[in-house]
Amino acid sequence: MASKQELDDFLAGVERRAFKQAAFAVRDDDAALDIVQDAMLKVTVHYADRPPAELPLVFTRILQNAIHDHFRRQKVRNTWVTLFSALTPNSEEDADPLETLEAMTGSQAAESAADKFERSQVVGIIEEEIAKLPARQREAFLLRYWEDFDVAETAAAMGCSEGSVKTHCSRATHALARALRSRGVSL
Repeated sequence: MASKQELDDFLAGVERRAFKQAAFAVRDDDAALDIVQDAMLKVTVHYADRPPAELPLVFTRILQNAIHDHFRRQKVRNTWVTLFSALTPNSEEDADPLETLEAMTGSQAAESAADKFERSQVVGIIEEEIAKLPARQREAFLLRYWEDFDVAETAAAMGCSEGSVKTHCSRATHALARALRSRGVSL
C-alpha cells in the first residue's frame, strides 16, 4: 500500500509529463489540465491502496481512458454545436501554464539567453512534430521515451501486443527523425 507521501511524490513527479501527453492528444491545454486532474483524482480515490510500483501503470491507463472519454464526449458535443453553431462562445488564447512554473535550480539558470532561446525553438519544433504523429504512434512514443516505460508496461497501458508497441515506436522515431532533419534540427 502506498503511503500518502509516496502517492503525493508520485503525482508530483508525473503531473508535467501527464499534462504534455494529454495536451498532445487533445490539443487543448484547458481540456488537458482537466483530464490530468481527473486522472489524478481517480488514482487518489480508487487506487491509493495499491503498492507504489503499480501506480505508474495504473495512472497511465486511467489517463489514456480519460483522453478517450474526452474524445467521446467531444463527438457528442460537436453534434449539438453543429446544430446550434450560432451559440458557440468566442475562445480566448491563454498562456501556457507550464511557462509559469519555475525551473529547478541548476537546470537552466546557468544558460545564456541565446542558449535558452535556441533550446526553446528546438523543443517547440519537436513538440510540433510529435503532435503530428498518428495517435497510436504518439502514445507509444510518449510512454516509452517520456514516461520511460518498458515494452511490456507500454503494451499493457495501451492494450496491445509488445510487437505493436515496437512497431509504433519504430515508426514514430523514424518519422520524427525525418521531420526534424527536414526542418534543420540535428540532435
